[in-house]
Amino acid sequence: MEIREIRQGYYVGERPLFGERGLRLYDTIFTDGESPLKESSDIELSGCMFKWKYPLWYAKRIHARDCTWFEMARAGVWYTEQITAEDCQIEAPKNFRRCKEVVLKNVSFPNAAETLWSCEDVTLERVVAHGDYFAMNSADMKIDGLTLYGNYSFDGVKCAEIRNSRLLSKDAFWNSENVTVYDSFISGEYLGWNARNLTLVNCTVESLQGMCYIENLVMKNCKLLNTTLAFEYSTVEADITGTIDSVMNPSGGRITADRIGELIVEKDKVDPEKTLIVCRG
Repeated sequence: MEIREIRQGYYVGERPLFGERGLRLYDTIFTDGESPLKESSDIELSGCMFKWKYPLWYAKRIHARDCTWFEMARAGVWYTEQITAEDCQIEAPKNFRRCKEVVLKNVSFPNAAETLWSCEDVTLERVVAHGDYFAMNSADMKIDGLTLYGNYSFDGVKCAEIRNSRLLSKDAFWNSENVTVYDSFISGEYLGWNARNLTLVNCTVESLQGMCYIENLVMKNCKLLNTTLAFEYSTVEADITGTIDSVMNPSGGRITADRIGELIVEKDKVDPEKTLIVCRG
């Protein structure tokens, strides 16, 4: 494939590089005009700026480095496959929808509302995001070093592995399946409701009514700070370092902690014999 280079380009209007193949774009600006690189493939972008809507739809094999999506470049990357973005700032919301093979390294999302929806095969490294409904209904995610400020994250996610992250997120991991979180901090109410196979390893959690209505919750060497009314109607295998402020109506399993401040078991709602409670202190 012949590779064509464009340096310091400036494009206005709709679809200026529609369907292009084999481009290297340096320090190029795409302004007023939708879909500048729609249906393009084999594109390398360096130091480029997107200032209007829908820049990369139905594209394939895209590599962006040191690029900027401004606020009006919303819904910027949809239905695209094999895209890597490194050292990029993505100000626009609603980015990355129904994409496959997405790699994001050292990327910031100051407005990450409705970002990474229904994507498959996603790798995130050193990503900072601020916005609600992050990563809804995505699958096969590998995440390391995510800092997230935003509620309702990872709703409906399937098969995700998260490491070394900090999540300030109410209602995180609702309706999720097969999620494992290692060495991370999570703060937010109602964590993990209606999840299946949620595992937390070496994590610190702060949550009101967290970890309820979960099928197969596993917690290994975790801390629960200011966490109350935990585990309601959940099947649990939990090994907690320190105190759990209160536990309410677990459905079954084993809960081990140094101390439990309050244990609420209502015999008309759960069978007490199905859950073993162990207090080391």
